[in-house]
Amino acid sequence: MALNYIWVGFFIIAFFVGLIKLIIFQDTAVFALMMKALFDRSKLGFELSIGLTGILALWMGIMKIGEKGGVIDKLSKLLSPVMRILFPEIPKGHPAFGSMMMNFSANMIGLDNAATPLGLKAMDQLQELNPKKDTASNAQIMFLVMNTSGLTLIPVSIIALRVSAGSANPLGIFIPILIATFVSTLFGVIITAIIQKLNLKYIAAMGIIGIGLLYSLIHFLKSLSPDNLQLFSQLFANILLFGVIILFILMGLYKKINIYDTFIEGAKDGFQIAIKIIPYLVAMLAAIGVFTASGAMDYLIDALKWLFALTGVDTTFVDAIPTAIMKPLSGSGARALMVDSWTTFGVDSFVGKLTSVLQGSTETTFYVLAVYFGAVNIKNTRYAAAVGLLADLAGVIAAIVVSYIFFA
Repeated sequence: MALNYIWVGFFIIAFFVGLIKLIIFQDTAVFALMMKALFDRSKLGFELSIGLTGILALWMGIMKIGEKGGVIDKLSKLLSPVMRILFPEIPKGHPAFGSMMMNFSANMIGLDNAATPLGLKAMDQLQELNPKKDTASNAQIMFLVMNTSGLTLIPVSIIALRVSAGSANPLGIFIPILIATFVSTLFGVIITAIIQKLNLKYIAAMGIIGIGLLYSLIHFLKSLSPDNLQLFSQLFANILLFGVIILFILMGLYKKINIYDTFIEGAKDGFQIAIKIIPYLVAMLAAIGVFTASGAMDYLIDALKWLFALTGVDTTFVDAIPTAIMKPLSGSGARALMVDSWTTFGVDSFVGKLTSVLQGSTETTFYVLAVYFGAVNIKNTRYAAAVGLLADLAGVIAAIVVSYIFFA
């Protein structure tokens, strides 16, 4: 419902801003610009979606090999000690552990289609342990916060869109996204653990280790010259991603699956996903195009720049803020705003790279809460939304900071 209001709002606000500019400022070209933007952005949405087909087919094929090769099972076993600390209310050996770990593992490697049904299954199993069926349990909230923080190791769709948009270095946003999404997840988990009064000794140790590793990485990155930083980022991303491909293939061989047929099976899913994206991307790009052409977006950005300028900070990042604001509400809306920023500033501009990192740093919080809690008829979500949004904010701040380190 929120997305419906947002989409309609773009058109209505654009119309009234256009009327004001026509009547008061005698701008006779504004409605022509709005109509041109409407058609141009619709065409752009279709072209980008079609351009996604090849790269999505490739990655979904590779992911399918990893899935059948047992990657999710291996990641699940790796995560199990941490899960027992974060979910003390769940009895040892309960099937919810397996579903949750497989959900997190699928999300980490970009298997959204596999992650959602696993997540819904986990919520149903957690609901069986929930004494108050209409109120979210501690375990359910922790599970949702970890999902909304969006920890992702391979941001497939963002890389694919950057390739489709003609980026000279589509993998340049890889490390910044890893850092931002790690911060978002770590912050969300720590805040939830404090509220739930979990064993803070272990939580603090996890937090200190995580922050220490993050600080060491950022300290190392800041010690590099701009050219060496870009070289390191590019080499790391390419080697890591190609290493993932080889690992998935080797695990597939170990499991004695038919690698080629499995790849084709996954690639078909990638083609279907690319086609399904078309109406959503066209709808949001068209609405945002009209909103931008009317001048409403400029007024919004100028107001935000004025506010941030009062603090004395550099305001270059403000042009990317609409993507950050939209992301908790709508993944497709944030994706469209990201693409719109590429059209305005360039896919490899600072703003273009920052919107890419913002898009990958968090999840669509309200959508995840609505789907997962709605599936088990939870009415009272307690503090889940508040903590999820705080984790989103931490991810946004981290995305901005790390983007300045890498791209400014």
